[in-house]
Amino acid sequence: MGKITLRNVVKRFGDAEVIPPLDLDIENGEFVVFVGPSGCGKSTLLRLIAGLEDTSDGVISIDGLDATDTPPAKRGLAMVFQSYALYPHMTVRKNIAFPLKMAGLSPEAAAKKVEAAAKVLNLTAYLDRKPGQLSGGQRQRVAIGRAIVREPKAFLFDEPLSNLDAALRVNMRLEISELHQTLKTTMVYVTHDQVEAMTMADKIVVLNAGRIEQVGSPLTLYNRPANLFVAGFIGSPKMNFVTGAEAEAHGAPTIGIRPEHIDLSAQNGDWQGKVGVSEHLGSDTFLHVHVPEVGVVTVRAGGEVAARHGDTVWLTLQADRIHRFGPDGKAL
Repeated sequence: MGKITLRNVVKRFGDAEVIPPLDLDIENGEFVVFVGPSGCGKSTLLRLIAGLEDTSDGVISIDGLDATDTPPAKRGLAMVFQSYALYPHMTVRKNIAFPLKMAGLSPEAAAKKVEAAAKVLNLTAYLDRKPGQLSGGQRQRVAIGRAIVREPKAFLFDEPLSNLDAALRVNMRLEISELHQTLKTTMVYVTHDQVEAMTMADKIVVLNAGRIEQVGSPLTLYNRPANLFVAGFIGSPKMNFVTGAEAEAHGAPTIGIRPEHIDLSAQNGDWQGKVGVSEHLGSDTFLHVHVPEVGVVTVRAGGEVAARHGDTVWLTLQADRIHRFGPDGKAL
């Protein structure tokens, strides 16, 4: 249960084709993350799967059955939105039970489902509170609980953590990942945050202008990006890109090297430069080194690195970690 297949799926708004023909397989039990910049079509694609947007062309199948024209309520999917959309006058218990009440389930059966969902989400102590008495993270858990009790074929998450502060986002990220391990249910998750994508996904779908740039595991995308777009989007800080003579010396029109794959030394190396801004993060320091004929190169060093603003340093590229890209931007 929970396999979702898209074949030749297209979405148009008037004359504008926001999702060109697209194929995608989401396997049963997978945690799949749609990631990309704002306006890349990730939320639209999720809404097509949910049935909240009509498909202009192509077929969406759920567990082998054509669901392209099936109403959202009959697709067996549960969606968790960016806004919690809880009923403020209802307790947590009643909020979670609401979809079961609408489905006509007996109060006794609904109560058991609510208790079970609350236990999984650590909400048992809050069942008789109202949403206004909860933190943002707790409210988002209530919204997820309302989805869990429906026992859907798949969960669809549309940027569910973007309203939370940084610390809560990290906690909720872990909780949703743990929930996936517990439930073993298909989850499709939309985010613009590549760190969320890297830490949560079994499989990442990188989108750009409605097109799929690459599909793969987090480490596949990190270590073997298919093109310049994926290479620049996945990874934090971003990959360094170099063009011109310095790139040609390494056998390609454009080369890329991640900050952690550049060795720093006081003398001898591939490039000489001057240290600009340093970002000290405790365990790591990111140095922005100004290299003539290359530009500003970001280097990841240890937290105790002694280099200061204005110091001259040498950079050595780890030869087996250089990414090469052709004139079309595709990996060589």
